[in-house]
Amino acid sequence: MSVLMGASSAKKIQVKNGRFVRFALILVALVVLFVFASLSLLRTNAPPSYATYSDEGRIFLKQNQLSKMLEEWNKLPPRNLDLYPSLAEDHIVIVLYVHNRPQYLKVVVESLSKVVGINETLLVVSHDGYFQEMNAIVDGIRFCQVKQIFAPYSPHVFSDSFPGVSPRDCKNKDDPVQNNCEGTADQYGNHRSPKIVSLKHHWWWMMNTVWDGMKETRQHSGHILFIEEDHFIFPNAYLNLQLLVKLKSEKCPDCYAANLAPSDVKSRGEGAEVLIAERMGNVGYSFNRTVWRKIHMKAREFCFFDEYNWDITMWSTVYPSFGKPVYTLRGPRTSAVHFGKCGLHQGQGKQHACIDDGQVNFAIEEKDKVQNIDPRWRLQVYSNQVGYRAGFKGWGGWGDERDHRLCLMFASMYHQR
Repeated sequence: MSVLMGASSAKKIQVKNGRFVRFALILVALVVLFVFASLSLLRTNAPPSYATYSDEGRIFLKQNQLSKMLEEWNKLPPRNLDLYPSLAEDHIVIVLYVHNRPQYLKVVVESLSKVVGINETLLVVSHDGYFQEMNAIVDGIRFCQVKQIFAPYSPHVFSDSFPGVSPRDCKNKDDPVQNNCEGTADQYGNHRSPKIVSLKHHWWWMMNTVWDGMKETRQHSGHILFIEEDHFIFPNAYLNLQLLVKLKSEKCPDCYAANLAPSDVKSRGEGAEVLIAERMGNVGYSFNRTVWRKIHMKAREFCFFDEYNWDITMWSTVYPSFGKPVYTLRGPRTSAVHFGKCGLHQGQGKQHACIDDGQVNFAIEEKDKVQNIDPRWRLQVYSNQVGYRAGFKGWGGWGDERDHRLCLMFASMYHQR
């Protein structure tokens, strides 16, 4: 009798254990389903994710000491925090990207020092490599918070290896097989020139670093203004830009950006009492993180288009891929002027150097010192403007596969999975 009762009890225990196991399995399954559902919902409600190009962009570069040092310098905090300990809540970050034209940089820095409101924001100066004279000029800035960043993979940083000049690089129209050299020619049969490709590399590295890499700006959701070392900035530029950014959603909801100057660099504006919506220019342009994410998603288009100019690449392949015109909003009177005579391609070398002392003589009127845009003005839209557009195949200079991979590496360096 006791034996039978023991067997019966054991069977009941086995049944209970079996039920418990099944219950535990069901519970685990439900938890897993809940986690996956939550992740799916987060992905659905999250803003557009960044594209990753880690496989295509994988490139093996051996950094030299200068490159490593520049990367460490990029981690330094802004200077002048003792003079300007805080930034305005609605500040617009200003990014000045420079190369090696010190006579121009002195002019733009002097013009920035007179900009109304410059003391309430952060100025980021992005260098294409390291040049002592350029660095010294920026070190002298005292009118706002300023942070310097240096492109650690600039061709100017690598004197005897890619992305600089490598001993085995093909030159001009060399045949790689016949000349036993390395390189992929562009669509016109020409091989890369490090000085030429550095323009596009620096702009793309800077954009990725400012928006997604720098501690000071990677959470910044507002607009960021981008200017170059040969852009003279008027005293009212910051005030006008602040107003344009506020007006953009109301006056021009289809506008992607706000500009300080007309897209035609020779124009000083219409002077009429109207707001202008036109194709985005490359002098004093600003946009927010939403637009940056759209641009970043087009990294392959940017990196593989055979054109060494970043702006022509944007006009010819990236902007057209958005599916509708890329308008920018600006005022009828310019707040920034392109003044450079020496192109970046000409460099500062002893041979074939472009000589320009950087002297400028712009007439700054009283209306250029105050906000001269009226929110009540109507909007005038310029459509079908002349300029680079979809279908242009590019001027070349960007055919080397190594440059394509380095470009994609910049797109993924802050988004590794």
